[in-house]
Amino acid sequence: MTNTLVCPPKKEFQTFHDFPLVTDLDTLKADVALLGIPFGDPYSMAEVSNDQSTAPGHIRRYCERALRGLDRYDFDIGGTMLDGRDISVVDCGDVIGVAKDVAGSHDRSEQAVRKILEAGAMPIVMGGDHAIPIPIFRAFEGRGPITLIQIDAHVDWRDRFHGVDHGLSSVIRRASEMDHIQDIWQIGLRAAGSGRPEEVQAALDYGSNLVPDIELQEIGMQAVLDRIPDGGQYYLTIDADGVDPSIMPAVAGPAPGGVNYPQMRTLINGLAKKGRVVGMDIVEITPARDVNGITAITAGRFIVMMIGAAVRAGYFD
Repeated sequence: MTNTLVCPPKKEFQTFHDFPLVTDLDTLKADVALLGIPFGDPYSMAEVSNDQSTAPGHIRRYCERALRGLDRYDFDIGGTMLDGRDISVVDCGDVIGVAKDVAGSHDRSEQAVRKILEAGAMPIVMGGDHAIPIPIFRAFEGRGPITLIQIDAHVDWRDRFHGVDHGLSSVIRRASEMDHIQDIWQIGLRAAGSGRPEEVQAALDYGSNLVPDIELQEIGMQAVLDRIPDGGQYYLTIDADGVDPSIMPAVAGPAPGGVNYPQMRTLINGLAKKGRVVGMDIVEITPARDVNGITAITAGRFIVMMIGAAVRAGYFD
């Protein structure tokens, strides 16, 4: 007789939404590959053991709240995520980081993303701090031109900060030095961060398209999206502190205002339709500061919307 008084403990997700785990990147066959890069390039001793190193697991842990099931109708994307199509989504686990070998950890990140791209899959990366897109951008060498779309409160054009030149405050300056990065859009800039007037001037001299949050709220995301040239290859990097802290409170540098959920939905769906999104990352989440998991849930929603939008744009047909 079956004991109906008890049930097994609730299973925690090891991979994002229980998608297959694939750690052999040399044999990877997938349309979309999720990847954790749970580290960065610390500026201080406090950041060596940064809580952001647990963020990829935190996002996976709350993925059921981001998407209750692959069979569920999602009103943000107009149907089920994969739309009943034969689309392969896998989770490649986390890049191995070594605390005393930051450069080696970044090299492994670059190699991992290169292998994902060589397999023909779209990389969706969970950080880690905002230093991790630098090796991701390097992995796209020879695949340009790429239009870089940044969601962030901060301009991130420092050349060097606390002796570090590949850190979270330098990510967009490093991107600007790569030949395959052609155009840069920085959306949601607000308040005051590490950027000084000279960094803002460097961004303007380069030709970066700066969209402060005050302008975004006046004209709306669709108007910003309409300015971005059609038919391009787009890479979307999302710093969680660029998003409204009411939906992403778990960040190290919160600031009032920011890109809200409907605006992110407009951006993700719009980019997928107007060209081809070749990759995306979400960084700077600090799980210990999360409230009711809402930051992880919101990050999961961005991932779900990106996959759903790419499916509907015919990327994998």
